[in-house]
Amino acid sequence: MHTLKSSLGRPLIAVLVAFILGMIIVMIASPGALGDRFNTAVSAYYNLVMGSFGNIQSISYTLAKTTPLIFTGLAVALAYRAGLFNIGAAGQLAVGAMVAGIIGLKLGSLPGVILVPMMLVASMLAGAFWGSIVGILKAWRGAHEVVTSIMLNWIAFYVCAALVEGPFQAPGLSQQTTPLSASATLPSLANLYNQTLGTIFGQIPLAAQYTVDVSLLLAFVALVVYWFLTSRTTFGYSLRVIGQNPKAARYAGISVKRNLVLAMALAGAFAGLAGATRLMGQSPYQLISSGFSSDSTGFDAIGVALLGRTTAIGVILSALLFGGLQQAGPFLQLNVGVPGDLIYILQALVLFAVAVEYVPSFQRFLPPFMRRTKPVLAPPLVPNLIKSEALLEHASGSSTAGPPEATLTDNSVGATDAPTPATSQED
Repeated sequence: MHTLKSSLGRPLIAVLVAFILGMIIVMIASPGALGDRFNTAVSAYYNLVMGSFGNIQSISYTLAKTTPLIFTGLAVALAYRAGLFNIGAAGQLAVGAMVAGIIGLKLGSLPGVILVPMMLVASMLAGAFWGSIVGILKAWRGAHEVVTSIMLNWIAFYVCAALVEGPFQAPGLSQQTTPLSASATLPSLANLYNQTLGTIFGQIPLAAQYTVDVSLLLAFVALVVYWFLTSRTTFGYSLRVIGQNPKAARYAGISVKRNLVLAMALAGAFAGLAGATRLMGQSPYQLISSGFSSDSTGFDAIGVALLGRTTAIGVILSALLFGGLQQAGPFLQLNVGVPGDLIYILQALVLFAVAVEYVPSFQRFLPPFMRRTKPVLAPPLVPNLIKSEALLEHASGSSTAGPPEATLTDNSVGATDAPTPATSQED
């Protein structure tokens, strides 16, 4: 129960605080009397909800924007489990989209049953390669992942833009490729339903207006894979130990360097898959050179992962929130006259509210269930190992008469070499 409250309560409080502050900002910026300003703020939030979830078509648009946020959110969350701050999801997404686009353009004549899996797998491999560069530099050279991932982002943006404007530019067009062939695209969920279950239960009319595609199903699969890796495998346990205390992981026989590289490679694979699925599933089904650097999905994923507390259920809920905010922006400006920048203000306020709990001076003002506790990873492994070795040496007669001069206790090394035990485990 404590884990459930801490994993859901804190994000809900953060969102509530952000929306209250957003309402105050709208009231300050709006003209008229106090009552008119309050009505404007209420109308803004009403249109925000209606623009995101007001009807089936709006829900479809929201889910289409949510899907790449799920993939990139998992990319940031997985690296964060290992203590790495993956700022490079945007570059990994760009590389994955570029490689998938090249295969789709060069092999567009292949049947979709072969071409689509090939593009998806290639995008994952490309993203994994790009992410593993960060992991290698971190593991063997000590280069900070924030610096290297940001630099690799811009390398990816410029290289992909050069490829689009160079060998893969469409004839007679500027800064864009030709659209993918039909066999290289992913069908929308509405069209897929009409072609399968719709033949039995009835067709969905005007299926073209529902833009969410089958990549949403792939996102659900990715969530399950992420949950299984982090919660039910030794690899996930190793990541948690490394993230909490690399020294303890090294004493316990865990290969820190190998797991750091593997974590960044898997994170890059998730982000690369986001680039491929959006290219293959959403109009205009082509690569545009300016879209690599202007796309905010990779950076929004940081907020998605932190708000979701790196859990699978948290990532999907926070991705749905961010996707809904992005979808509702035009509705606010069109129907209420509130600038669409309110969406970015709300996202920033959410991140600020989440970050506050990591500041020790603010924690005493939070309810007990919102205060941070270090998750327990295992019994104090390193102190027990060292203590056992000392006792074995003493029992075998390796030491002189009498008890050892200084028997190592849990408290003597636990503060520096092992994770601090707590009463709960957040997973």
